[in-house]
Amino acid sequence: MMTGAIQFGSIIIDFRLEYSERKSLGITVTPEMEVLVKAPVDTSIEKVKDKIRKKAPWIIKQQSFFLSFQPKTPQRKFLSGETHLYLGRQYRLQIQISEEESVKLKGKFIEVRTNEKSRAKGLVKAWYLEHARTKFQAIAQPLIDKFKKYKVEPSSLVVQDMPTRWGSCTPKGKIILNPELIKAPKGCIEYVIIHELCHLVHHDHTQKFIDLQTKEMKDWEKWKMKLEKLLA
Repeated sequence: MMTGAIQFGSIIIDFRLEYSERKSLGITVTPEMEVLVKAPVDTSIEKVKDKIRKKAPWIIKQQSFFLSFQPKTPQRKFLSGETHLYLGRQYRLQIQISEEESVKLKGKFIEVRTNEKSRAKGLVKAWYLEHARTKFQAIAQPLIDKFKKYKVEPSSLVVQDMPTRWGSCTPKGKIILNPELIKAPKGCIEYVIIHELCHLVHHDHTQKFIDLQTKEMKDWEKWKMKLEKLLA
Protein backbone atom coordinates (compact mmCIF):
# COMPACT_ATOMS: atom_id res chain seq x y z
CA MET A 1 0.00 0.00 0.00
CA MET A 2 1.42 3.39 -0.99
CA THR A 3 0.09 6.93 -0.73
CA GLY A 4 0.02 9.84 -3.14
CA ALA A 5 -1.84 13.04 -4.03
CA ILE A 6 -3.03 15.00 -7.06
CA GLN A 7 -4.00 18.65 -7.50
CA PHE A 8 -7.45 19.32 -8.97
CA GLY A 9 -8.06 23.06 -9.21
CA SER A 10 -7.59 24.39 -5.69
CA ILE A 11 -8.27 20.98 -4.11
CA ILE A 12 -5.65 18.38 -3.20
CA ILE A 13 -6.93 14.80 -3.37
CA ASP A 14 -4.92 12.37 -1.24
CA PHE A 15 -5.17 8.71 -2.14
CA ARG A 16 -3.97 5.27 -1.09
CA LEU A 17 -2.85 2.88 -3.81
CA GLU A 18 -2.82 -0.89 -3.70
CA TYR A 19 -1.57 -3.12 -6.50
CA SER A 20 -3.19 -6.52 -6.99
CA GLU A 21 -3.88 -9.24 -9.55
CA ARG A 22 -6.79 -7.54 -11.27
CA LYS A 23 -7.55 -6.45 -14.82
CA SER A 24 -8.91 -2.94 -14.28
CA LEU A 25 -8.24 0.10 -12.10
CA GLY A 26 -10.89 0.85 -9.46
CA ILE A 27 -11.46 3.90 -7.24
CA THR A 28 -13.48 3.85 -4.03
CA VAL A 29 -14.38 6.66 -1.61
CA THR A 30 -14.92 5.32 1.92
CA PRO A 31 -17.43 6.78 4.41
CA GLU A 32 -14.35 8.20 6.21
CA MET A 33 -13.72 10.15 2.94
CA GLU A 34 -10.52 8.25 2.10
CA VAL A 35 -9.78 7.65 -1.59
CA LEU A 36 -8.68 4.04 -2.20
CA VAL A 37 -7.26 3.00 -5.57
CA LYS A 38 -6.79 -0.63 -6.60
CA ALA A 39 -4.74 -1.15 -9.75
CA PRO A 40 -3.24 -4.00 -11.79
CA VAL A 41 0.40 -4.69 -10.86
CA ASP A 42 1.86 -3.21 -14.07
CA THR A 43 -0.01 0.15 -13.88
CA SER A 44 2.24 3.24 -13.82
CA ILE A 45 1.72 5.92 -11.15
CA GLU A 46 1.12 8.45 -13.97
CA LYS A 47 -1.78 6.37 -15.27
CA VAL A 48 -3.21 6.11 -11.73
CA LYS A 49 -3.01 9.90 -11.23
CA ASP A 50 -4.56 10.46 -14.68
CA LYS A 51 -7.54 8.28 -13.76
CA ILE A 52 -7.97 10.09 -10.40
CA ARG A 53 -7.96 13.48 -12.19
CA LYS A 54 -10.68 12.27 -14.59
CA LYS A 55 -12.75 10.97 -11.67
CA ALA A 56 -12.02 14.01 -9.46
CA PRO A 57 -15.52 15.62 -9.74
CA TRP A 58 -17.12 12.29 -8.72
CA ILE A 59 -14.59 11.83 -5.86
CA ILE A 60 -15.29 15.34 -4.49
CA LYS A 61 -19.06 14.74 -4.78
CA GLN A 62 -18.75 11.45 -2.86
CA GLN A 63 -16.62 13.07 -0.14
CA SER A 64 -19.18 15.86 0.18
CA PHE A 65 -21.98 13.27 0.38
CA PHE A 66 -20.26 11.46 3.27
CA LEU A 67 -19.45 14.73 5.07
CA SER A 68 -22.97 14.91 6.50
CA PHE A 69 -22.34 11.58 8.24
CA GLN A 70 -19.36 12.96 10.16
CA PRO A 71 -20.23 14.31 13.62
CA LYS A 72 -18.43 17.60 14.18
CA THR A 73 -19.94 18.76 17.47
CA PRO A 74 -17.34 20.80 19.41
CA GLN A 75 -16.05 19.36 22.69
CA ARG A 76 -18.16 20.36 25.68
CA LYS A 77 -16.88 21.02 29.21
CA PHE A 78 -20.18 20.15 30.94
CA LEU A 79 -20.33 23.31 33.06
CA SER A 80 -23.40 25.28 34.15
CA GLY A 81 -24.54 27.79 31.53
CA GLU A 82 -23.10 25.82 28.63
CA THR A 83 -25.50 25.14 25.73
CA HIS A 84 -26.35 21.60 24.67
CA LEU A 85 -28.61 20.38 21.86
CA TYR A 86 -31.49 17.93 22.13
CA LEU A 87 -33.71 17.12 19.12
CA GLY A 88 -32.52 20.29 17.38
CA ARG A 89 -33.24 22.68 20.27
CA GLN A 90 -30.71 24.44 22.45
CA TYR A 91 -30.81 23.99 26.22
CA ARG A 92 -28.60 25.42 28.94
CA LEU A 93 -26.91 23.06 31.35
CA GLN A 94 -27.84 23.66 34.99
CA ILE A 95 -25.79 21.65 37.48
CA GLN A 96 -27.10 21.44 41.03
CA ILE A 97 -25.30 19.79 43.95
CA SER A 98 -27.61 17.15 45.39
CA GLU A 99 -27.46 13.75 47.08
CA GLU A 100 -29.82 12.37 44.44
CA GLU A 101 -28.50 11.95 40.89
CA SER A 102 -30.77 12.77 37.94
CA VAL A 103 -30.94 14.49 34.54
CA LYS A 104 -34.19 16.16 33.45
CA LEU A 105 -35.42 18.65 30.85
CA LYS A 106 -36.89 21.67 32.67
CA GLY A 107 -38.08 24.46 30.40
CA LYS A 108 -35.01 25.71 28.53
CA PHE A 109 -32.61 23.83 30.81
CA ILE A 110 -31.08 20.38 31.11
CA GLU A 111 -31.04 20.07 34.87
CA VAL A 112 -28.34 17.81 36.30
CA ARG A 113 -28.42 16.86 39.97
CA THR A 114 -25.25 15.27 41.33
CA ASN A 115 -23.08 15.28 44.45
CA GLU A 116 -19.95 15.89 42.33
CA LYS A 117 -19.73 18.31 39.39
CA SER A 118 -17.15 16.05 37.74
CA ARG A 119 -19.89 13.42 37.28
CA ALA A 120 -22.06 15.73 35.14
CA LYS A 121 -20.48 14.63 31.86
CA GLY A 122 -21.13 10.92 32.46
CA LEU A 123 -24.68 11.55 33.65
CA VAL A 124 -25.57 13.71 30.63
CA LYS A 125 -24.03 11.21 28.19
CA ALA A 126 -25.99 8.35 29.80
CA TRP A 127 -29.17 10.48 29.57
CA TYR A 128 -28.55 11.15 25.85
CA LEU A 129 -27.93 7.45 25.23
CA GLU A 130 -31.12 6.39 27.02
CA HIS A 131 -33.20 8.91 25.06
CA ALA A 132 -31.49 7.98 21.79
CA ARG A 133 -32.49 4.33 22.24
CA THR A 134 -36.18 5.08 22.85
CA LYS A 135 -36.57 7.99 20.39
CA PHE A 136 -34.72 6.35 17.50
CA GLN A 137 -36.82 3.20 17.80
CA ALA A 138 -40.05 5.25 17.86
CA ILE A 139 -38.98 7.34 14.84
CA ALA A 140 -37.65 4.32 12.92
CA GLN A 141 -40.58 1.92 13.32
CA PRO A 142 -43.04 3.64 10.93
CA LEU A 143 -40.20 4.00 8.38
CA ILE A 144 -39.24 0.31 8.76
CA ASP A 145 -42.91 -0.64 8.21
CA LYS A 146 -42.98 1.57 5.10
CA PHE A 147 -39.94 -0.18 3.61
CA LYS A 148 -41.53 -3.63 3.96
CA LYS A 149 -43.10 -3.02 0.54
CA TYR A 150 -39.55 -3.50 -0.87
CA LYS A 151 -39.38 -6.85 0.98
CA VAL A 152 -36.61 -5.60 3.28
CA GLU A 153 -36.39 -5.14 7.03
CA PRO A 154 -33.36 -4.47 9.26
CA SER A 155 -32.25 -7.45 11.35
CA SER A 156 -31.93 -5.03 14.28
CA LEU A 157 -31.54 -1.34 15.11
CA VAL A 158 -28.81 -0.48 17.60
CA VAL A 159 -27.33 2.69 19.06
CA GLN A 160 -23.55 2.73 19.15
CA ASP A 161 -20.77 5.34 19.30
CA MET A 162 -19.19 5.92 15.89
CA PRO A 163 -16.50 8.61 15.71
CA THR A 164 -16.88 9.33 11.98
CA ARG A 165 -20.42 8.37 10.97
CA TRP A 166 -24.04 9.16 11.81
CA GLY A 167 -25.32 5.79 10.71
CA SER A 168 -24.32 2.57 9.00
CA CYS A 169 -25.85 -0.62 7.68
CA THR A 170 -23.98 -3.92 8.01
CA PRO A 171 -24.01 -6.59 5.26
CA LYS A 172 -26.33 -8.65 7.51
CA GLY A 173 -28.88 -5.82 7.67
CA LYS A 174 -28.16 -4.38 11.11
CA ILE A 175 -28.70 -0.61 11.22
CA ILE A 176 -26.40 1.25 13.61
CA LEU A 177 -27.15 4.84 14.68
CA ASN A 178 -24.82 7.25 16.44
CA PRO A 179 -26.26 8.45 19.80
CA GLU A 180 -25.03 11.99 18.94
CA LEU A 181 -27.83 12.11 16.37
CA ILE A 182 -30.29 12.68 19.26
CA LYS A 183 -29.04 16.29 19.26
CA ALA A 184 -30.44 16.85 15.75
CA PRO A 185 -34.07 17.58 14.74
CA LYS A 186 -36.44 14.70 14.02
CA GLY A 187 -36.18 15.31 10.24
CA CYS A 188 -32.41 14.78 10.34
CA ILE A 189 -32.86 11.53 12.29
CA GLU A 190 -35.46 10.36 9.74
CA TYR A 191 -33.07 11.24 6.91
CA VAL A 192 -30.25 9.10 8.36
CA ILE A 193 -32.62 6.18 9.05
CA ILE A 194 -34.11 6.35 5.53
CA HIS A 195 -30.59 6.54 4.08
CA GLU A 196 -29.64 3.32 5.88
CA LEU A 197 -32.95 1.61 4.99
CA CYS A 198 -32.25 2.40 1.32
CA HIS A 199 -28.99 0.46 1.73
CA LEU A 200 -31.04 -2.66 2.43
CA VAL A 201 -32.37 -2.31 -1.14
CA HIS A 202 -29.28 -0.85 -2.89
CA HIS A 203 -25.92 -1.45 -1.21
CA ASP A 204 -23.95 1.26 -3.07
CA HIS A 205 -24.58 4.94 -3.68
CA THR A 206 -25.79 4.41 -7.25
CA GLN A 207 -28.38 6.51 -9.07
CA LYS A 208 -30.97 3.87 -8.14
CA PHE A 209 -30.09 4.44 -4.48
CA ILE A 210 -30.49 8.25 -4.82
CA ASP A 211 -33.78 7.79 -6.70
CA LEU A 212 -35.16 5.53 -3.95
CA GLN A 213 -34.04 7.94 -1.21
CA THR A 214 -35.73 10.83 -3.09
CA LYS A 215 -38.90 8.76 -3.54
CA GLU A 216 -39.09 8.00 0.20
CA MET A 217 -38.00 11.48 1.38
CA LYS A 218 -38.43 14.20 -1.22
CA ASP A 219 -36.72 16.89 0.88
CA TRP A 220 -33.78 14.74 2.09
CA GLU A 221 -31.23 17.29 0.83
CA LYS A 222 -32.72 19.95 3.12
CA TRP A 223 -32.30 17.69 6.18
CA LYS A 224 -28.82 16.63 5.05
CA MET A 225 -27.76 20.31 4.90
CA LYS A 226 -29.41 21.03 8.27
CA LEU A 227 -27.48 18.14 9.83
CA GLU A 228 -24.21 19.46 8.35
CA LYS A 229 -24.81 22.99 9.65
CA LEU A 230 -26.39 22.24 13.01
CA LEU A 231 -23.65 20.05 14.43
CA ALA A 232 -20.75 21.73 12.63
